[in-house]
Amino acid sequence: MNKTSSIIKRVVFYATIVGVWQAIYMAAVLPEMLLPSPLQVMETLISSAATGELPFSVGTSLLRLFVGFIISIAIGVAMGLYMAKHKTVYETLGSLVLGLQSIPSIAWVPIGLIWFGLNDAGVIFVVVTGSTFSMAMSTYSAIRNIPPIYLRAARNMGAKGISLLTSVVFPAALPYLVAGMRHTWSFAWRALMNAEMLFKFLGLGFMLIAAREINSMAHVIAVMIVIMAIGLVIDLLIFSKIERTVESRWGLR
Repeated sequence: MNKTSSIIKRVVFYATIVGVWQAIYMAAVLPEMLLPSPLQVMETLISSAATGELPFSVGTSLLRLFVGFIISIAIGVAMGLYMAKHKTVYETLGSLVLGLQSIPSIAWVPIGLIWFGLNDAGVIFVVVTGSTFSMAMSTYSAIRNIPPIYLRAARNMGAKGISLLTSVVFPAALPYLVAGMRHTWSFAWRALMNAEMLFKFLGLGFMLIAAREINSMAHVIAVMIVIMAIGLVIDLLIFSKIERTVESRWGLR
């Protein structure tokens, strides 16, 4: 019942937004070239889907995102684990990671262009650099939040090395790691859009910048809706479910 109520609230909320949008359009508060109607945006979406442009762009962006996200998780977890294990590493490498995390993903684009050129590798590079450091700090925080008594008890029972990591450290840190992965995904998604817009090399970001260059606001809004929808769907179908499962398993719900 609660789930149905939540769905109804969301439907009403978004329907209200569309209704207000339509009312503003009909009142001619803004010129049509600045604010097209919801119907015009929907027609643009349908047209892009029918020509294959939208599905191809979505597929291209998701493939880049998947590769970059997996690399970011692998590197970020390794870095975070190393920093949590060695205080000196955190005091040295940790300060660098914090500094790099503060750099906007768009600032990595020139380096990606120079090092890799206009290709997928350059885009993925921006995704990785734009999200890895977030995962590293999340992993560090997750491991540091593990109650010390867990580790002492495990060591007293003979756990060490890989067995300590797989049996105690990662299971105990998992709720925080999942939250960190969720944040890393959002960083990766934004980094991907920045890269595709500036690389002008296929994908949803390229569609967005191409629409701007021809002054098609309906096309711009349509692509933005798709980007937002993909973000919501992935979060709802993947990260929210994982988070609920972990919280339920660990008695956090």
